[in-house]
Amino acid sequence: MSLSLALNSAQTALSVTSQQTAITARNITGANDPAYSRKVANVATSAYGSTYVASIGRAQDQALYTRMLEARSDAAARSAHLDGLERLAQTIGDPQDDYSVAGALGAFQNALQMHADGPSDPILAGEVLGRAHDLAERLDLATQTVQAARATADGEMVTSVARINDLLARFETTNRAVVAGTAAGADVTDALDTRAKILTDLSQEIGVTTIVRGDNDMVIYTDSGVTLFEKTAREVSFTRTFAYDAGIDGQAVFADGVPITGPGATMGIKSGALYGHAMLRDETSGVYQKQLDEIARGLILATAETDQINDPAVLAPQAGLFTWGGGPNLPPGTTAIDNLSASLRVNPAADPGQGGDLSTIRDGGMNGAAYDYNPAGAASFSGRMQGLIASLEASQPFDATAGVNPNTSLGRFAAGSVGWLESTRKQADKEASYQITFLERTQESLSNETGVNLDEELALMLELERSYGASARIITAVDTMLASLLQAVR
Repeated sequence: MSLSLALNSAQTALSVTSQQTAITARNITGANDPAYSRKVANVATSAYGSTYVASIGRAQDQALYTRMLEARSDAAARSAHLDGLERLAQTIGDPQDDYSVAGALGAFQNALQMHADGPSDPILAGEVLGRAHDLAERLDLATQTVQAARATADGEMVTSVARINDLLARFETTNRAVVAGTAAGADVTDALDTRAKILTDLSQEIGVTTIVRGDNDMVIYTDSGVTLFEKTAREVSFTRTFAYDAGIDGQAVFADGVPITGPGATMGIKSGALYGHAMLRDETSGVYQKQLDEIARGLILATAETDQINDPAVLAPQAGLFTWGGGPNLPPGTTAIDNLSASLRVNPAADPGQGGDLSTIRDGGMNGAAYDYNPAGAASFSGRMQGLIASLEASQPFDATAGVNPNTSLGRFAAGSVGWLESTRKQADKEASYQITFLERTQESLSNETGVNLDEELALMLELERSYGASARIITAVDTMLASLLQAVR
């Protein structure tokens, strides 16, 4: 090998080693950054036999990364749904105490039984009245909690949509830099890391799928196929609803003009925090609210008064101890009526505090003399209360879409509602825990494949230092030889 060739080879090796050292230093610096991927110098050999750094690559595992995005979206959806269910569970408390609807119903039935055993005691009648007020209040509070949970979920959807739009705007800027840099042959590995980090954050809010085109240009779709980004960010829009009741439907979220949440969404998303909040607002809360409304309807029907005279004609049954906004008529049909639980109240005709007569609890007659079960006013009369107890324990038809046995007693229906909410919450907790664990394992696997192993990088740095030193010594030796040769020529 000639001295000039040896010198050229050593200088080339020195340049390559220097670039490799710089890349290794970048890796060591980014070792603690979960969004950083390991960088690699792609070394090639020229036609003249010298080596050079042709490009800088980044470690990646597209299949594993895609799986991580899906896991993040699923975990976020389950966690958001679970948070909403925890708010709904506040309506239950301990099902055995009087705070829950089921507990308040049980306390009301016990008070009725005690009054039936002592029909002449006004204190026991007052206890029935008090328990009736408690039950109506619990149903109203439960409804308020459900609708507050829907409003909270709606607010979280506003936050999620704003974050999605912000991330898409940032993605557009970064993607433009990646495409331009790739076309120019520049090192875009850091920009690719930034783009991947933005996409990871986006998957927290909404399920996504991607395709990569020429020059590393990326297109983003929702997991249902609606375009979120293609060259430019598409607008995601949502109009907030500030106050809810059972008759108000939340607004849909639109992406590029296409609805992606709500009952009318033909391309509805399936994962991400946005999906979890929408599912709580539009589906889970609606079913639970329907159960509360059905409990209220069952109470009105079970405590209704019927015509006791039937002369000259049979009068229609009327609301008794429990009435509602549409009273004294009974709720029509056998399907849930929106906001019935919120409008349920104790009949003023039975409440002395509202000008009523406490004895109507024992005797009936809240709707007039035709509905009086004890016209003689016998103090020992308990037939009406025994009838109420039997009605509360008898099976009656409930709305089949309420998620609970549609043909059972009111008490069992109320207990079934508690069971439904608890089982739904436990299942959501189980799913959220599983998805979070799966996400952690996927992130760990991805990090092992594409992240930086500090020990390996430090070892590589030592090797590069030795290689650098060897190249430097060759250059020094060649320089000495050349100097000696020139000295001899002189």
